[in-house]
Amino acid sequence: MPLNLKQIPRVTSISKDNFVKNYLKPQRPVVIEKLTEDWPAFEKWNLDYIKKVAGEKTVPLYDDRPVKHDEGFNEAHAQMTMSDYVDLLQEKPTNFRIFLYNIMKEVPVLQSDFKFPKLGMRLIKGLPMMFFGGTDSKVFMHYDIDFTNILHFHFSGKKRCIIFPPDQSQYLYRVPHSLIAREDIDFSDPDLKKWPALKQAQGYVCELNHGEMLYMPEGYWHYMHYLTPGFSISLRSYPRKIQNLGKALYNLFFMRHFDNFMRKRKGQDWIDYKNDQAIIKTHKKLNIKE
Repeated sequence: MPLNLKQIPRVTSISKDNFVKNYLKPQRPVVIEKLTEDWPAFEKWNLDYIKKVAGEKTVPLYDDRPVKHDEGFNEAHAQMTMSDYVDLLQEKPTNFRIFLYNIMKEVPVLQSDFKFPKLGMRLIKGLPMMFFGGTDSKVFMHYDIDFTNILHFHFSGKKRCIIFPPDQSQYLYRVPHSLIAREDIDFSDPDLKKWPALKQAQGYVCELNHGEMLYMPEGYWHYMHYLTPGFSISLRSYPRKIQNLGKALYNLFFMRHFDNFMRKRKGQDWIDYKNDQAIIKTHKKLNIKE
């Protein structure tokens, strides 16, 4: 029995007024297929180009290992030069990913390759983040700490995106004091006998091809599965809903610091406790008997 996922609506192009009325204000996701066709990036951005302009940069790498108590918040697991990393991506499948990398700051020449779309959003100009992944690498289910609206553009390959609205959190085995669901859930093929609450979750799915953009409203959960080697860039705007701005401030100034404090104090017991509570709280709220 698969997850309950609807295809995310797709449009070829869209006006600012249409986007604001039908997607931004009601907070609905959409894929816009040809928004980047007038960007230099549409023709230029592939892995070989990134290797050419950023090959000597040392980049932080993440894999799919579970969170450990002795690792800091979003602490990288390894590093290598971009040139070596691109070679690895093109040679074989790898779990190593680049996550939240401000490559525009490191490689300014890339800044002239893209444009900030005029879609009625006040985009944060200083935070164009890039993400890279190899064939079959996966990004665990999570939501963003700052509850921003996200324009997620994909290049060089294909990526499958599974997303859930914030009101589906109760079904996703959310780990307390964190931004993630249980990391041992494979959302691309979940065991619904082991994770029965997922049967009730209602989400969305799409496959992004080169140059396509996914709009993810604020607070949406997302799980990314790289079907081929590729990379993406995310542009962001601040939360529109005042309650989400409050949640973002709580996450930034309290939650993550409290979690780091408890990791240092309790060690792995704190991680194990949170993972156990994700199951206990989810099943108790939904009256699911184990």
